[in-house]
Amino acid sequence: MAKIKPFKGIRPPKNFVEEVESRPYDVLNSEEAREEAGNNEKSLYHIIKPEINFEEGTSEYDPRVYESAAEHFQMFQDKGWLVQDKEENYYIYAQTMNGKTQYGLVVGAYVNDYMTGVIKKHELTRRDKEEDRMKHVRVCNANIEPVFFAYPDNKLLDELINRYAATTPEYDFIAPIDGFRHQFWVISDKKDIQAITEEFDKMPALYIADGHHRSAAAALIGAEKAQNNPNHKGDEEYNYFMAVCFQASQLTILDYNRVVKDLNGMEAADFLKALEKNFTVQLKGKEEYHPQHLHEFSLYLDGAWYSLVAKEGTYNDADPIGVLDVDISSRLILDELMNITDLRSDKRIDFVGGLRGLGELKRRVDSGEMRWALALYPVSMQQIMDIADSGKIMPPKATWFEPKLRSGLVIHKLD
Repeated sequence: MAKIKPFKGIRPPKNFVEEVESRPYDVLNSEEAREEAGNNEKSLYHIIKPEINFEEGTSEYDPRVYESAAEHFQMFQDKGWLVQDKEENYYIYAQTMNGKTQYGLVVGAYVNDYMTGVIKKHELTRRDKEEDRMKHVRVCNANIEPVFFAYPDNKLLDELINRYAATTPEYDFIAPIDGFRHQFWVISDKKDIQAITEEFDKMPALYIADGHHRSAAAALIGAEKAQNNPNHKGDEEYNYFMAVCFQASQLTILDYNRVVKDLNGMEAADFLKALEKNFTVQLKGKEEYHPQHLHEFSLYLDGAWYSLVAKEGTYNDADPIGVLDVDISSRLILDELMNITDLRSDKRIDFVGGLRGLGELKRRVDSGEMRWALALYPVSMQQIMDIADSGKIMPPKATWFEPKLRSGLVIHKLD
């Protein structure tokens, strides 16, 4: 069962929150972080993208960069830009995108639950990315940014959250860049804290939605601290890491689309003909065409959109992986026709999150940068949970969650 606890969050006073908060570290590069931070000394980018504290071109993996993160984290606390709550709380973090609001509970997730599979993952992680985040957690001795979990829908928790949502939030702002609304409440009532803890204790599993590398790094540092502590008892703060947990049905997963540089030596007519082996191909014209259902794809080629519907027998709806459109397109188009077998490393392919829309696919093809584009029907949260429950791993570049969690609303120290 899922074990969680409240914690003494470190967070900005109300009047500083919009100066401190930021996008997550992994959705922008160093130059973008430098530009967004500008002259704002309170920007969290000085902690989560600390290479901006040095001359341009400084590697984000330079040992001085990690040390700078810790120095700035301490400075933010010394100057009162980040202040630790006196009592252990849970928190509610709400995000509103396109009129839809999702409510997450900010909790301390149990390191051992990650190690034993109670916290379930659906993606592979890369050791180099884990190491980077581990260094950051280790030097700051804190989870500066949260990970993003989903949990099965729960009526009691839903009612509790709605009760708080009817009150004035601690924070309430529209973020720059994404334009989405972000709200934040503090749960300090002991009975509510106990109720939340007890409800999670009934859950057989939690699911990583986004942030697999941060989850791995946070859990590995917690385990490392336990191993290095000769007086380890099991109730230390490092046994937990910060997660925002959303009800699965509230989450929005957008399409994660593909753009490809060439046709692997084929002419356009030959490519379309080859597709007919496994797909019913239908010309849709020049207007943007979105896939309407599972196993339908939208192809953009030479100024026109096509519908591709996978033929029966080319997929397995009874297999958590075989049912996925990302698996179908990888096997039957990218691998079989394009000889693109490794989505993580092949330079002939790139990926576009659905928030950018089909217009971004069209733009990149029409510009000549790419030869063709493929839009996929979005993966569902139920599919992700089914895969995690089966112990299998999703193909790469399969999910795109929006909105992204803002960083800097609350931080979890490991002591």
